[in-house]
Amino acid sequence: MAETKMNVELMFHTQLSAKFREKLRKASEQLAEAPDGKILALTAIRTCYSANKPSEIAIKEGAKYFGSAASDGDSGSDADRLIRQIVASKHTSTLEGITFNFAIEGVSRALLAQLTRHRVGFSFSVQSQRYVRLGSGDRSGGFDYVVPEKVTGDKIAVVGDDYDLTADDIFDDAMKHAQESYDLLRKAGVPAEDARAVLPQGASTNLVMKVNLRALLDFYTKRRKGNGAQAEIADLAEALRRAVTEVEPWTAQFFEGVSASV
Repeated sequence: MAETKMNVELMFHTQLSAKFREKLRKASEQLAEAPDGKILALTAIRTCYSANKPSEIAIKEGAKYFGSAASDGDSGSDADRLIRQIVASKHTSTLEGITFNFAIEGVSRALLAQLTRHRVGFSFSVQSQRYVRLGSGDRSGGFDYVVPEKVTGDKIAVVGDDYDLTADDIFDDAMKHAQESYDLLRKAGVPAEDARAVLPQGASTNLVMKVNLRALLDFYTKRRKGNGAQAEIADLAEALRRAVTEVEPWTAQFFEGVSASV
């Protein structure tokens, strides 16, 4: 049993097949080096408006869009301009094919309850409190927990004339009591699936999450810092943004502002 810190790792994301990348390379080295997600976005967008087949669009039209500066006077290539135009017009179903799979570790069950309200475009595989035994003597060593950032030692509860408790002490005591209660229920013969009922919202969990770019932009718009979100889920939103923009740098512009139109 211990306090945990959030860890977010991007494990998989949309990539071009080796066969298709080779086709692009034969057409243009520049196309072969373009971000995978941007190639897919261009293909999906132009499929809606082009007489060319989807398998041909990047090869036949890529040089036009990736080889010229953005005609709207903004940054990037004309491919960036086209994607900006589509996002602004809310035709963002064309971004749903771009997906990311994350390992999310050490987050609270309170965060999980908020996160799973975002259902369209998301899928979750969550560590089970039913099958993972969380007793002090089990392999897990007891349940770990997340301390909210506002549970601090400078917040004082006056209990009596000469007895005060700090918020962090109160929180720690609650976690210890929950662990003791869980252990006693298990010792009494209560199965883990029922003993888990005494575990707190602060108990930590781990999950694998898949999300497409459209859904992630919508999530970020609602859960980013400064938008009224609780600190833990706002930190998650920032971690997801950083991971995505590292592998698909062209998406940064949408997290920075255009995402509000999604």
